[in-house]
Amino acid sequence: MANGFGSLYVGSSGLRAQQNAMNVVANNLSNIDTTGYVRQQVIFEDMNYNFFATASISDQYTGLGVSIGDVIHARDQFLDQSYRLESGRAAFYASQYDATSEVETLLKEIGTGESFATAVNDLYEAFAEFAKDPSDTVNLNLISQKASLFISRAQGVYDGLKSYQTNLNAKINNDIDRINEIGKQIFNMNLEIQKIEAGGTETAMTLRDERDALLDELGKLAKISYKESADHIVSVKLEGVDFILESQYYSIGSHLDRETGFVVPYWNQLSEPAADEYYEVFNTSAVDAVSNNDVGEVKSLLLARGDKVANYMDIINLNSYQYENGISNSVMLNTEAELDSMIHSLVVAINDFLSPVAKYTDTAYYKDGDTLPRDERDAQGKITAQYPLETRDENGEIVNIYTNTKVLDIGNVIYGSDGELPPHELFSRNGCERYTRTTDANGNVYYVYNEEDPADTSTCYTIKSLSVNKDVVEDSSVIPHIMQNGDIAYTMAEDIYNLWEDKNYTLNPNDTTPCSYSEFYTKFVGDLSTKGSIYKTTSESLKGTVDTIESNRQAVVGVSADEELTNLIKFQNAYNASSRYINTVSQMIDYLLSSLG
Repeated sequence: MANGFGSLYVGSSGLRAQQNAMNVVANNLSNIDTTGYVRQQVIFEDMNYNFFATASISDQYTGLGVSIGDVIHARDQFLDQSYRLESGRAAFYASQYDATSEVETLLKEIGTGESFATAVNDLYEAFAEFAKDPSDTVNLNLISQKASLFISRAQGVYDGLKSYQTNLNAKINNDIDRINEIGKQIFNMNLEIQKIEAGGTETAMTLRDERDALLDELGKLAKISYKESADHIVSVKLEGVDFILESQYYSIGSHLDRETGFVVPYWNQLSEPAADEYYEVFNTSAVDAVSNNDVGEVKSLLLARGDKVANYMDIINLNSYQYENGISNSVMLNTEAELDSMIHSLVVAINDFLSPVAKYTDTAYYKDGDTLPRDERDAQGKITAQYPLETRDENGEIVNIYTNTKVLDIGNVIYGSDGELPPHELFSRNGCERYTRTTDANGNVYYVYNEEDPADTSTCYTIKSLSVNKDVVEDSSVIPHIMQNGDIAYTMAEDIYNLWEDKNYTLNPNDTTPCSYSEFYTKFVGDLSTKGSIYKTTSESLKGTVDTIESNRQAVVGVSADEELTNLIKFQNAYNASSRYINTVSQMIDYLLSSLG
């Protein structure tokens, strides 16, 4: 009788086990479209066997049925690590490509929709007409108009680049906030998972799914490494520094650069803000695939944005190594510097034809008997002392003229219709005049060229400080076009026109092939397009790798409707079999009881 009722218990265990298995399948099917959900798999095991007799061959046992040994939460750690690394690299190059695409858009579609190249070509054509007849009022007006349009569109592009830097800065700030939020969530989930799984009987599957999804997201934002301890705590290093530990997580601070307003992420635990000492989270000085640090959207955004707004001074005095390991790695800085360098070179060259400068000792200012500035040199030619010519400006301030001081080249002056000195430059700096008028003790007048000061961009021929000379805007006839003997300056006009075809310019310090101004812009855009193409190809290739890894990962963790329905049928049939088994045992017991009666 005991064996009979024991058989009922065996059948009952089968019903319970298959019912719970069907519940697991139903849970999988209901979460088939839930992001980050990992399928649950039932593992059956035998319940304990009871010994009931010793036989000549072997001991005799009777089984107590079946139970669910575990509901496993299967993941492939290798695929998880690969996915998080490659998705971070894909995000890095995708952000770089987005930046180059935005720059190309700014260059091609600004203002009324005409490309910036049109403004460059229009200025060239205006000087082509000027070369035909420099005295023609129509040609002088055309130069004034096209120069104004050229500067306006250049500043439009430059302002667009700065605006996009601001957008990148905002995105960086949002990403840092999200990283901090993820860190806090993972830290709290660690504690909850530890509580639930401490007894060793329950697995916090939903929390584990959510934690893994957060690690996936974090891997796209920054380079991470992580490990899970025996007590179910996941610790995380971000960019090689502890981010989440068992006892706490370290948040990332955002330092606002006073000059640019750009965000600089730093580690709170390693920095001393009160002493203005910041340990930056991301190192963007040497990023490449060989070092395996080209990972994460935030680093890519920081690199693309750069740490300032660049101009020609950030590129003009660099050697190839300095350039290659400096601003060339930043899409925005490199674009701003190359664009400004092109415009600076063109503007200065045109101005130097219209209002020529030379070293004082190379000009026709001084005459026999004049006291000249002089240098004293040692045997090696090094200057040991300088004795300048002392002059004073219109405010009475002393202006010293040395041997190398640039002044108006009086012997090669070309006049405008007003016949005034100094002749008018076409492009002016908003922060200073081209010359300072000075007078020596004998009443001689000198026009000292005001050099560009890198410490004060308002004195430089840089895009944001440029405008067309207001005198030219008011009266284009003051553009120099009349020689000192009264003839029309055809040669000077022809020289400016030929300027566009002289191969005297390079795009950047890494460019070894000189080009003309007519080729300069084409190379500038072409170089940008080449970089964009490389970023696009790399990001697409990495995206393909990520998709492959994710496909393989889904084969492990993903829910397959066909597979789950198959399991559902299998467990349902097993449930029915257990039910029929119980009915059979019940009938047998009923028969035995009836027979005894």
